[in-house]
Amino acid sequence: MAFRYTRAADLRPRLGLIALQADRTLEDDMRRLLPREVSLLVSRVPSGLDVTSDALAAMEGHLSTSAALFPDGHVFDAIGYGCTSGTAQIGAAQVAGKVRAGAQAHAVTEPVSALIAACAALEVHRIAILSPYVASVSDRLRAVLQDAAIAAPVLGSFDEAEEAAVSQIDAPSINAAAETLMCGAEVEALFLSCTNLRTLDVIAPLESTLGCPVLSSNLVLAWDMLRLAGHDVGMPRDLL
Repeated sequence: MAFRYTRAADLRPRLGLIALQADRTLEDDMRRLLPREVSLLVSRVPSGLDVTSDALAAMEGHLSTSAALFPDGHVFDAIGYGCTSGTAQIGAAQVAGKVRAGAQAHAVTEPVSALIAACAALEVHRIAILSPYVASVSDRLRAVLQDAAIAAPVLGSFDEAEEAAVSQIDAPSINAAAETLMCGAEVEALFLSCTNLRTLDVIAPLESTLGCPVLSSNLVLAWDMLRLAGHDVGMPRDLL
């Protein structure tokens, strides 16, 4: 027996996310940060087991293919590429071009552009960065931010090259490192870098302790995706 049917109109904001193959944190965080009334579709991009400049740059060659795995003909309000250090290495404009080559989107963002937008909204010009990665990877992010008139005079790292280990860095370790890093630092905010770092539960306690805004890769990425999709958002902190 064949039945007739009618089609439902989906008027929700349409968001897309390209997560790293090795990332174990970003999708869970997006489920916590994004409101239920938005649509989120996820693809993955091949990524190395170790975080090096070469491995990050190699992702560029896979971005269009990963974007093309989204449903054919789906037009996104915004697509986010979930890699902070990868964006710093490849370049935000190049990331956007590669994503648009594989999928239709009104806007493309990533944690670096999202951080720059969040700093502008908060009127922040000097930040400290806490990163899990080795110095060469972290220094590249600092240079990109400097080009956007955001100084990062204070930089700390867990000096971890293995991607799988990053998601296992626990909250007490992040808290302790952040508090030590910010002691006497002449900055206006703290940025917890890396989409694979589990940061959402430490942001509010750190803001209370430090007395300044605390941002993270996943927090600013979710905020910027919503903002670019035309969703009513305040400051990044409002998503928590």
